[in-house]
Amino acid sequence: MKTVSKKQYDQMVKEVSPPSPVFKDCLLAFVTGGFICTIGQWLCNAYQGMGLEVKDARAVVSISLILISAALTAFGWYDNLAKHAGAGMLVPITGFANSMVSPAMEFKAEGFITGLGAKLFTVAGPVLVFGITASVVFGVILFLLGMWM
Repeated sequence: MKTVSKKQYDQMVKEVSPPSPVFKDCLLAFVTGGFICTIGQWLCNAYQGMGLEVKDARAVVSISLILISAALTAFGWYDNLAKHAGAGMLVPITGFANSMVSPAMEFKAEGFITGLGAKLFTVAGPVLVFGITASVVFGVILFLLGMWM
């Protein structure tokens, strides 16, 4: 078996990897993310028109976007849209909802507990754990700094 150096490996990867259209990807992410934000603002205005206060309307917008994303994932449409839209669909709250529903849909045949329940947090679980941990550490640091100032 032939050993390959890191430099040789990097060269081999570069030869077989297609170039990334960075400008196009950034533009699509910007447009798609902006479109999702526009939908969110439209929903917020609609909910306010129905009599909700701004704070409540914003909460319902988040719930609505999560529901829409979960439904698109359940019907198998979210991945096709994200394939073309890129990070614009994956970064906002819609992407988080997709990361929760995708494993659940994949393993639903295994049953409610061992499939859906066990696999629901496979992708989102680490994000939640590290996000919560980082916020606690940051909060403690700010608290300690506030005590000395």
